[in-house]
Amino acid sequence: MPSIATWLAFALVALGMALTPGPNMMYLISRSLCQGPAAGLVSLGGVALGFVVYMISAAFGITALLFAVPFAYDVLRFGGALYLGWLAWQALKPGGRSPFEVRALPRDSNRRLFLMGLFTSVLNPKIAMLYLALLPQFVHPEHGSVLTQSLLLGTTQIVLSVLVNSSVALSAGAISKFFAQRPAWLRIQRWLMGGVLGALALRMATEARR
Repeated sequence: MPSIATWLAFALVALGMALTPGPNMMYLISRSLCQGPAAGLVSLGGVALGFVVYMISAAFGITALLFAVPFAYDVLRFGGALYLGWLAWQALKPGGRSPFEVRALPRDSNRRLFLMGLFTSVLNPKIAMLYLALLPQFVHPEHGSVLTQSLLLGTTQIVLSVLVNSSVALSAGAISKFFAQRPAWLRIQRWLMGGVLGALALRMATEARR
């Protein structure tokens, strides 16, 4: 089992990642704005299932990664840092857009909403990076089973992400209206998002391999 300090540190990082808009959150916001909060929650069901797929796959893969192919950790780490840096640039570059800006999209059935949420989650490099490059930094073999630690940390990420994203889906309309009436706050949100992403990218790139 991970120590309380390690678990809390990971929970804080996972919460920061959940609060930082990526493909999953952008999809949920777009559906909530176009079809209402219920559509956003249906989409979130698919996203959460994608998290479970990643957690189970990564929990078993991390064991092999740490003990059989140590150099692969650095490849994943630097790849994740580059991706986070790219997301930070998308938020900070001139003309960048906030995910809370309304976009017109066609209406989808509940089945399609769920499946699109699942595919968005499974194909989301941000989640792949979190499980394959970030989570291993918090797994310590000396604390017990790597598999148990990975599953516990993965479950923590899923719970926090579902709580954050369900709140966003339910309040997307109100948030969008708030930002539409206050352009300065929209710019602050973009810069805050870019700053968090940039800081995570820097931390990942400079983290020494264990």
